[in-house]
Amino acid sequence: MVTLHRYWQSLNEGKPPIDLHVLATFDGTWVRLGNEGRILYEQGGYGRVERTGLRLAPEEALYLMERGKIEVKDFGYDTLLGLFAGQPNFIRRYLVYRDIRERGYVIQPGPHDFRVFRRGHKPGTGKSRYLIRVLSERDLVDFDRLSRDVLTAVNMRKQYLLAVVDDEDELTYYEVRVQDLAPVGEPVKCSTPVQASLFGTYALAHLPPGTALEEDWYGKRLDPERLLFRPIESVFLMRRGCLTIAQDGRPMTVEQLLDMAAEKDVEIREKERVFSDLREKGYIPRTGYKFGHHYRVYSGKKTHSEMLVHAVPSGTSTPMSAISRSVRLAHSVKKKMLFACIYNTDIRYVEFARIKL
Repeated sequence: MVTLHRYWQSLNEGKPPIDLHVLATFDGTWVRLGNEGRILYEQGGYGRVERTGLRLAPEEALYLMERGKIEVKDFGYDTLLGLFAGQPNFIRRYLVYRDIRERGYVIQPGPHDFRVFRRGHKPGTGKSRYLIRVLSERDLVDFDRLSRDVLTAVNMRKQYLLAVVDDEDELTYYEVRVQDLAPVGEPVKCSTPVQASLFGTYALAHLPPGTALEEDWYGKRLDPERLLFRPIESVFLMRRGCLTIAQDGRPMTVEQLLDMAAEKDVEIREKERVFSDLREKGYIPRTGYKFGHHYRVYSGKKTHSEMLVHAVPSGTSTPMSAISRSVRLAHSVKKKMLFACIYNTDIRYVEFARIKL
């Protein structure tokens, strides 16, 4: 076994560095090395320095054993792996740790599951770049927790990643952001409201072609005299003072229309919240049915939509496999994939995008 003294001696004599192989002990939780193990921290960012030496997390210890850098007294690799595998999600965490180390990054257990340093940076002298959470393809993603974690990472000036391990132990990395959708235009303005009548849950107005509402992509033209508004459009326009609706000659309120629409569409309220928020910012949301989501969204009057947006009420959890399908589809049609998380007074747009480390 190479001692620390022999290791430094080879460097001082200008000889090629010899492999360091350090003896460690396992205390039931951590793998610990004496002061001779500190070189692992100084050179490769492994472990946490303590007064008596170096403390290694299970993932670090197994990786160093696999690379022949340490030997743990009375414990072989398979024995330690068997002990650590009883921890929740450990095998997946180790696969992610190993993959990132093999890519040349310094990685340490930290907030969430891991923190990863910028290339060439190490603990004590450099800055970490990513916070990583490890999931399986079957795990549920809690959007409330996820958005909080992302905002925490932003406050720490880190990028938040999900490392997803599929059922064949292949890894996919996703960057997750809470997007602040900046306004791209002004919402519709009306001097006087358009009068319409209710047919089912649709509002029918007698308007000639070329009106401001139609030019702003509201309604569907039935003929030269009639414009038909969907319930979500009607609700937004009623709140903006641009539309009034009568049913059997009696004026309707927004809540009455929403209640009627909810009998046929159980998602109408969250969809309406997101539709209205996007319209207030100048975006144009249109149905995203062909893409399997609530909206495809245009920035202004562009030819092609730029985003797919799906409304999710507070408390929603979605399988990671479903999110993966959404991201892949959005990428294939050159769009961003956003989930609009709805709270009492706020909507957070959470974007998922595959990333290569």
